[in-house]
Amino acid sequence: MNRSLALSLALLASTAAQADTLLIDRVHREGDMAMPSRGMSMAQVESRYGVPSEKVAPVGGDSAVHPPITRWIYPAFNVYFERDKVISSVAQKTAPLEEGPKPVPR
Repeated sequence: MNRSLALSLALLASTAAQADTLLIDRVHREGDMAMPSRGMSMAQVESRYGVPSEKVAPVGGDSAVHPPITRWIYPAFNVYFERDKVISSVAQKTAPLEEGPKPVPR
């Protein structure tokens, strides 16, 4: 019984380490990827990278403090816009089971 417990714990530890490695790999890969840069307009992004696979409807926009945020999905990355300007580009997950940082409790 102790042997199977030790084997199970070792397997769980290696699975968690693999997920961490995948997240680190994605972060390193982002630096080498050609993605839209902060400040580009929607028109510039579409002209340079083509039509996205999906354009997610904007959220927010209910006040000047909460401007509309829109997300465009491309096969290799997501682009986030505030109004019509890029605020961030993020690489897609490297694997379906990749785990990122834990959400911050509110």
